[in-house]
Amino acid sequence: MPVGGTCGGAPVVTRFRALVTGCAGFIGSHLSERLLSDGWQVVGVDALTDYYSRRIKRRNLRSLLSHRRFAFHRADLNRMDLDRVLRSIDIVFHQAAQPGVRASWGTTFHIYTDCNLLATQRLLEAVRGRRSILKFVFASSSSVYGNVRQLPMRETQRCEPYSPYGVTKLGAENLCQLYHANYGVPAVSLRYFTVYGPRQRPDMAFHKFIAAALEGKPIRIYGTGRQSRDFTFVSDIVSANVAAAIGGQCGGIYNLGGGTRVILRDALRILERQLGRPIRLVFEEHARGDVDRTGADTSRARRDLLFRPKTNLAEGLAAQIAWHRQMRAEGVL
Repeated sequence: MPVGGTCGGAPVVTRFRALVTGCAGFIGSHLSERLLSDGWQVVGVDALTDYYSRRIKRRNLRSLLSHRRFAFHRADLNRMDLDRVLRSIDIVFHQAAQPGVRASWGTTFHIYTDCNLLATQRLLEAVRGRRSILKFVFASSSSVYGNVRQLPMRETQRCEPYSPYGVTKLGAENLCQLYHANYGVPAVSLRYFTVYGPRQRPDMAFHKFIAAALEGKPIRIYGTGRQSRDFTFVSDIVSANVAAAIGGQCGGIYNLGGGTRVILRDALRILERQLGRPIRLVFEEHARGDVDRTGADTSRARRDLLFRPKTNLAEGLAAQIAWHRQMRAEGVL
């Protein structure tokens, strides 16, 4: 077990107890499994909301619930006794959030303010003043940048979110900065760039593309298909979270991108090869809130977190397709 780096003179420990919010989700479940495999103790919290099927979330939890060093709380961060759950916790990984760019418009926006802003502020309030907390690792998003003209996106540039979801993620990130500056909360924010891989949420692009292709249906594309993304495999995101907990700079913000910007049409050709079958595309109107392109400058993460993405898009898509087929066989999808 690596020795933990800290800030502000906090004690150094060699065995960590982590709180993972959103532990039944796409990234949170992978992160929890990684921590357990590294010898950590993990307390997981998840409300199991109905944003997508609870069957998928329960399947994500299966291996965790059987582990002797994992404790699970089904609870809402806005209502649960946070002081109680934070006792003896060393590291907080705040993954829980209401996801989705397109769903964040209209009458559902209050869900985003509740889950992304209020829950984060309440958790930060519970953490402040606890010297036992060595790091608060917050899952932010590339959505905070908005529809930028120049790439790569750098942590120092002005953020102009292009969707209500992006507004709430930037607001939560700003809260982390404020609590660090005013109360010394050892917060680190990680800006994720288009994460994919096994357990990806059903509302996310590759999940929908794979599902349609396996069912022999056309894949629906919003816009021209010329938009580009910095696709990042989930295990690389997980490794960066662990590195941020151990060596990230308190108050720091880090881009986490896969290292290669790919045009969507090219990504679909890779997907077609991995599926071993032709796919049909149907083009629809550009979705409001979707940006044209993303691309991360990961210099900070490479320097401080030794961040080196290991999985290329072809390998990652092969793993996601295999998971998707397994879930279909089990009747989960």
